[in-house]
Amino acid sequence: MALLRLENVTLDFHVLENRGSGKRKVVHSNAVGGQLATGTAGYLRVRALDDVSLRLEPGDRLALLGHNGAGKSTLLRVMARLYEPTQGEVAVEGRVAPLLNLGFGLDMEATGYDNILIRGLFLGMSRAEIKRKMESIAEFSELGEFLDLPMRTYSSGMRARLAFAVSTHVENDILLLDEVVATGDAAFLRKANEQLEGFMMQSKIMVLASHSNAVLRDLCNKALLLEHGRVKALGTVDDVIEVYKDMSHAKT
Repeated sequence: MALLRLENVTLDFHVLENRGSGKRKVVHSNAVGGQLATGTAGYLRVRALDDVSLRLEPGDRLALLGHNGAGKSTLLRVMARLYEPTQGEVAVEGRVAPLLNLGFGLDMEATGYDNILIRGLFLGMSRAEIKRKMESIAEFSELGEFLDLPMRTYSSGMRARLAFAVSTHVENDILLLDEVVATGDAAFLRKANEQLEGFMMQSKIMVLASHSNAVLRDLCNKALLLEHGRVKALGTVDDVIEVYKDMSHAKT
């Protein structure tokens, strides 16, 4: 059984206030970012998510829409249990595969093979599972003898290849995606897209944040629109995209 449920989830970050700017009042119609307010002495409170509720069950493919800083990536990290909400409840049943940041779980001084183990453990795989899939991951990455070298000798594209290879070998019930990841040259990108398509089909629930309406229409069956961390619309992909377009036109 796979289930992802959020009830009245609010997430606040507290940051040091820049008193030198002289800007004490906060404008809530900013183009980007969460809601700002004065917090405890010397700090500003950034409300990244504000009273977000939703329920996802097997078969749900949720698109996340919103401007930069609207809270999409933060919401994905709450779903992955990387962030604990300030208020509200997050309930997750099933194995989660968070394909959010290809830099997570990598050690620049460790070899490629060691990093397969490190990232695999970070993503919740057992040592036995990683050992069983090691050859397949190595083959998919196409890094060959570089896997015996420290990660610091890799280009950014090579690091992305290896992290992507590990991530898409995780058995999952719930797949969380922050944009579709570009991982190198055109030939490998085609191969990666095919792997990602199969990976998405394997998952029972998927949540995808993207700025490409075409991708969202193709892959998702419902959508949620965020504005300053609040739910602005929840419904079919086409309906929510139209709300987003109307909202964007109103701000121009």
